[in-house]
Amino acid sequence: MSQQVLILPGDGIGPEIVVEAQKVLDVVNSKFNLGLVCDEALVGGAAYDEFGSPLPESTLAKAQAADAILLGAVGGPKWDNLEDRELRPEKGLLGLRSGLELFGNLRPAILYPQLAAASSLKPEVVSGLDILIVRELTGGIYFGQPRGIRTLENGEREGFNTYVYSESEIRRIARVAFESARKRNKKLCSVDKANVLEVTVLWREVLEQMAPEYPDVELSHMYVDNAAMQLVRAPKQFDVMVTGNMFGDILSDAAAMLTGSIGMLPSASLDKNNKGMYEPCHGSAPDIAGQGIANPLATILSAAMMLRYSLNHAQAADAIEAAVSDVLDQGLRTADIYSEGTHKVSTQHMGEAVVAALQKG
Repeated sequence: MSQQVLILPGDGIGPEIVVEAQKVLDVVNSKFNLGLVCDEALVGGAAYDEFGSPLPESTLAKAQAADAILLGAVGGPKWDNLEDRELRPEKGLLGLRSGLELFGNLRPAILYPQLAAASSLKPEVVSGLDILIVRELTGGIYFGQPRGIRTLENGEREGFNTYVYSESEIRRIARVAFESARKRNKKLCSVDKANVLEVTVLWREVLEQMAPEYPDVELSHMYVDNAAMQLVRAPKQFDVMVTGNMFGDILSDAAAMLTGSIGMLPSASLDKNNKGMYEPCHGSAPDIAGQGIANPLATILSAAMMLRYSLNHAQAADAIEAAVSDVLDQGLRTADIYSEGTHKVSTQHMGEAVVAALQKG
């Protein structure tokens, strides 16, 4: 039985890194007889240029029909000054998340041993790092209403956003986190700001109410400012972290740099049935787009996550991850993870090296 995969190259470096991930998918599709059928569509700035919308109805329809989605990245300075904020590329990404009800964002921060020296922290602090950040993705301050910019009676402008979570939204992302912790080292740290924000008082209360359902998981709580400090002080204390949309956005990027480069990190955004959209954590990097120096490994590893979580092809996912490790063992590095004594390669060369490792394995 075939499975439908929608490819969304997007903007910036998106198209060039997605091409390399597609090569890898083609190999495992053939090697493991997966029956994957890939289609492609536009989203973000590329979709705005073509259709006048960052999320055309045709793209959303294809995404809804697909079994999984692989996304490159969206956004860039070309579209930063669009007067209508609803037409900016990022709205296409947010629209996909909300339209597909992709509420659970999984962002692993894993340090490959070959890259210990590339981390921003000392090797002894980060060696063996393996954190999973579970971020709520369709609620919180990014989606809360009312929001906007208004002019007060005195003529001064005021911007406002609403930070809101319902108990059911908290409960469903907490369940993802508890279940994830149960499969790992059984430690879950919930990050909030319950000392000043009522919405996270409720967040903490719901997590505490659910904890007895998971007696094998150790639940702890940490304020977000302390969590940020602890990530750079002693990151290996964490196993699974769960938090809201805004805090998760910030903390996951901080955790990414512990691993040597955000160019190494995949992510998954899942609905209640584990259908998901998979994308690298690094964004569109327009400053290096078209130069052939972007790191495709995060996108390739995102494809592996897609095979594991949404398409149930664990063996193929394992093969891709092993191939990436093999390539790193060979000393091949794109510019973001290059260090003295290794061999700097292009985006295309790195992708082809993973393909070669797959074919050999």
